[in-house]
Amino acid sequence: MSYLNYPDWIRPEIIPGLPFRWYGFMYLVAFAITYLLVSRQLRERKVNYDADEVTSYFFWTIIGVLVCARIFATIVYDTSGRYLRAPWLVFWPFDETGAFTGLQGMSYHGGFLGAIVATVVFCRVKRISFLDWGDTVAAAVPLGYTFGRLGNFINGELYGRVTSSPLGMIFPEAERFPASDPWVKNIAGKIGMSIPDPAGLLNLPRHPSQLYEAFFEGLVLWAFLWFFIRKRKSYDGFVMGWYMIGYGIVRFFIEYFREPDAGIGYRISLAHGDAPTYLFSSPWNFSTGQILCFLMIIGGILFLAIARGWSRRHPGRSSASGTGTAIFRETGTREKSGRNSARRTRKKIR
Repeated sequence: MSYLNYPDWIRPEIIPGLPFRWYGFMYLVAFAITYLLVSRQLRERKVNYDADEVTSYFFWTIIGVLVCARIFATIVYDTSGRYLRAPWLVFWPFDETGAFTGLQGMSYHGGFLGAIVATVVFCRVKRISFLDWGDTVAAAVPLGYTFGRLGNFINGELYGRVTSSPLGMIFPEAERFPASDPWVKNIAGKIGMSIPDPAGLLNLPRHPSQLYEAFFEGLVLWAFLWFFIRKRKSYDGFVMGWYMIGYGIVRFFIEYFREPDAGIGYRISLAHGDAPTYLFSSPWNFSTGQILCFLMIIGGILFLAIARGWSRRHPGRSSASGTGTAIFRETGTREKSGRNSARRTRKKIR
């Protein structure tokens, strides 16, 4: 057999019968890793930062990510109209029977917008450089994606298209196809899969696209930004721009292996428009994710140009001196020390 079976020992719940799932736990791990990597960068720069303020940033950013990711998913990817008819269901974690299901359906691009908004607001309130702080966060974020995508894999969701590749995997909840169809017989023959019932349905291997994304959007993109781009930063906003370009490119090509969302299919179809989405038919058919990633790439290029122009117009505002008064304690500590020294001097005079 030239395919893999989805591990039968994997369960979505951490403890069977309790509403605690590995998917949610992986999100916590992702945010924790990002926090640790941001803190490490601040220590490397020998910045005397306020850990409570950094924690506050992550708290509000997580809220922004979750809210916007959920809203964006229900607006862009839901085709049933369910949430338009009953908007309160967007954040309702129970199904029609009252069983706890969590918030199923989150959009990365919505979460990205939520993070941008939260970061802009936070930097304005705390009076710190958005470009500098954004670079610090952007260099850390991708490693967290590895765990987020592993959560998708554990849930057995967001699998890829049908394949005869040795990397193909049988996902238990994937759509089954009539074993009598010629193309189904063809793929089954290529991978050495037996057909027990020629008149029944057959579950064919899929690309484990969640693992592709965990590796390339997570480990590879993080290593690129952390060890290459971060070391070559020439102006504030440099890492953020390359993060947008890098993620957009990686996700754009992985989308060719991932099956488009049910009910949506291809948003742009320039070849074989009637081709089924569970099979790769043409590189000229584009999913919703690919369109959003293309816009992300263009946005990253424009962002780099704008950030570079801003740095040239404000040469004195470097990342080394772009520290505000709330999140970085260096200035405040010195001022406090000076005031304490003055008080001691006055006491001696008296």
